[in-house]
Amino acid sequence: MERRCSGELVYDCFPALSSVSWLFHGCFTRKGGVSTGPFQGLNAGVSSGDDGESVAANREAILRESGGSDLVVLSQVHGNAVHVHAGPELGPVEADAVVTDRPGAMLTILTADCQAVVLVDPVRKVVANAHAGWRGSVAGVLSATVSVMKDRFDCRPEDLLAGIGPSLGPCCAEFVHYKKELPRVFCTHRVGFNHFDFWAISRDQLCDAGLAASNIAAAQLCTRCDEEHYYSYRRSHTTGRMATVIGIKPTAA
Repeated sequence: MERRCSGELVYDCFPALSSVSWLFHGCFTRKGGVSTGPFQGLNAGVSSGDDGESVAANREAILRESGGSDLVVLSQVHGNAVHVHAGPELGPVEADAVVTDRPGAMLTILTADCQAVVLVDPVRKVVANAHAGWRGSVAGVLSATVSVMKDRFDCRPEDLLAGIGPSLGPCCAEFVHYKKELPRVFCTHRVGFNHFDFWAISRDQLCDAGLAASNIAAAQLCTRCDEEHYYSYRRSHTTGRMATVIGIKPTAA
């Protein structure tokens, strides 16, 4: 990962994606922003309990850094629905992944331990962002996202680049009731008695969807372990949400 600082904002980028000239992407940390208390920093989640004006100011700072025209934020429900963003919408769409080829639209996923997985097709100039918590992983949100990119935009999985953002690591991803909650296939990546490596699980799911393993990068940064940079629901139930953003620069139109 490449760590970038812009004023008080701090965010991480995947080198392979940074090489795409028309693309902006960033896994924003909690650094910067105007939120206070348990939401201290760059909280981008309106449903977290934070002051609405603070969240709006934080989102504006993120949008300004991205250089985009708008942030496309979903109403995330831990499922596998994929939204195709074609233009301005009246409000958040209920889905857990979003795909677009519209310049200026900055696709935004909010997390506090779940994965945000960004994808880009550098050939057809298409981007996607997926919210992959454990429930979304069970539901197959990543394969659903790749399928929409193929079916709606003629993307070839072998062309896609993917980045798995900072999220709950195998050190902290404990599932006491994993036999009830997780499919047996996930046990391939069980660590110790009841911890799971969801970074590896997502990598496998992307490979199963047709991506080349060499085109998949994982930040391998655990949100629960690093309170300075990340919000974590497992660490502090009352907390903020980080924004992971990907989009086609307006100048690429």
